[in-house]
Amino acid sequence: MLAEEVSAAQASATMQPWWKGASIYQIYPRSFADSNGDGIGDLPGITAKLDYVASLGVDAVWLSPFFTSPMRDFGYDVADYCAVDPVFGTLEDFDELLAKAHALGLKVIIDQVYSHSSDQHAWFQESRSNRDNPKADWYVWADARTDGSPPSNWQSVFGGPSWTWDGRRGQYYLHNFLPGQPDLNLHNAEVQEAILSVARFWLDRGVDGFRLDAINFAMHDPDLRNNPPEPKPGKRTRSFDFQQHLYNQSHPDIVKFLERLRALIDGYGDRFTVAEVGGDHALSEMLAFTERGRLNSAYSFAFLYAEMLTPDLVAQVARDWPESAGWPTWAFENHDAPRAISRWAHGPHADQLARTKILLLATLRGSVIVYQGEELGLPQVDVPFDQLQDPEAIANWPHTLSRDGARTPMPWAAAAANLGFTTGTPWLPLGEEHGALAVDQQRGCAGSILEFTRECLALRNRLEALRTGAMEIRRTDDAMLVFDRGGRIRCTFNLSKDAQTFARSGRELMSTGQVDGSSIGPYGAVIEEIS
Repeated sequence: MLAEEVSAAQASATMQPWWKGASIYQIYPRSFADSNGDGIGDLPGITAKLDYVASLGVDAVWLSPFFTSPMRDFGYDVADYCAVDPVFGTLEDFDELLAKAHALGLKVIIDQVYSHSSDQHAWFQESRSNRDNPKADWYVWADARTDGSPPSNWQSVFGGPSWTWDGRRGQYYLHNFLPGQPDLNLHNAEVQEAILSVARFWLDRGVDGFRLDAINFAMHDPDLRNNPPEPKPGKRTRSFDFQQHLYNQSHPDIVKFLERLRALIDGYGDRFTVAEVGGDHALSEMLAFTERGRLNSAYSFAFLYAEMLTPDLVAQVARDWPESAGWPTWAFENHDAPRAISRWAHGPHADQLARTKILLLATLRGSVIVYQGEELGLPQVDVPFDQLQDPEAIANWPHTLSRDGARTPMPWAAAAANLGFTTGTPWLPLGEEHGALAVDQQRGCAGSILEFTRECLALRNRLEALRTGAMEIRRTDDAMLVFDRGGRIRCTFNLSKDAQTFARSGRELMSTGQVDGSSIGPYGAVIEEIS
């Protein structure tokens, strides 16, 4: 039967685009591997570790920004879209990385930040110089109100007003994030052409796709209408949380730009586009962004910010993406969210939940993203305030688990200086618990989370039902989640701290935790072929 499964998967793979059901490994370059001892990860460091990445069984790598940047938001403030920041290396280093990845059978996806640039970008420097220059309308500028206050009440994601006064122009400019990240005016046709030229540059270089950062912030309401207050109660740690974000983002014309982008990308063959979409309207926007002729996929923060992993959460996420909708992508962890282990796993069952969540990720319908270190079961690092680098964490401390805590250096070797990440001083502190979870401690060790992750991804790769099959929810309650994939594979998860009973469905393919007969232990899981 296994030979038949492999044969069926291979036959289907020839008909499906490579990204449909793919497993993607996210690399945060600053923290992955440092080749020159300056304490910051770089492109040659990534290239040297690609054999490890390929050994996991993933289909692709996604690289967070490595472009020229003043690093106020660590690369998401781009000063040159078509150049590599010297801290990461050179364009030639990128070409070598790309060539090695392709030789290993790995696709390479890179971040593209189209909603804003750095204030150090040449475009913004020209735009702010006066009101009559050729790029005067390339960013979002507006006059002050009669009392000198900002033109609207819009608030920044990172806290405080999203307008900053610029004395050279005698106007305010819009920034949905940091003041050093002015919003591009994507309503402007010339700006769209410039952005499409950026995409063309990287496609010509051979990249296999783009992850579009904060794309639902790419266009604003030109009338600058005030956002209404947020009526629903909830945790509010930022001024941003007090508003409904109707006018500073999510303009309906965004999809027209995405159609232009897709038309360009389609000219390069089988490339992949996935949007990051956050906010209260994420679901409707993801569905709109992935309609035919737009993007291939999208993902939200449904799991990334969830405080608990529950059967109802998984079931709702699955039901939100019917077969008739676009293709989803899911992540439990990334560079913007606290490590899932620290959000979801507490007490004596933390190690078991680390395994179960990886198996769950590998069985979801959609493409899936594994964040660097997730395959090791890394917990969040409690970075002291005086060592924080993340501007959002500094602004909102101590009310949020900082993004820095999920960005700490990758542990490669337990006994090596700085766990093998660098010979210098690492840009963020290392996790005290990470040494015991280092790659060299888990590689080849039966029962380790690393080896279990490889098994989970191998199962997904072997069974086409797990890569692209339909997902049908069979059971949800306070503890149990049961769903079928492709009508052939039953996936049973106990997401509680107590043992549960379940009905056997057929031949067991894989399990984790205490699974005995019809009993499944705390945070256990079993995957079966339905007979």
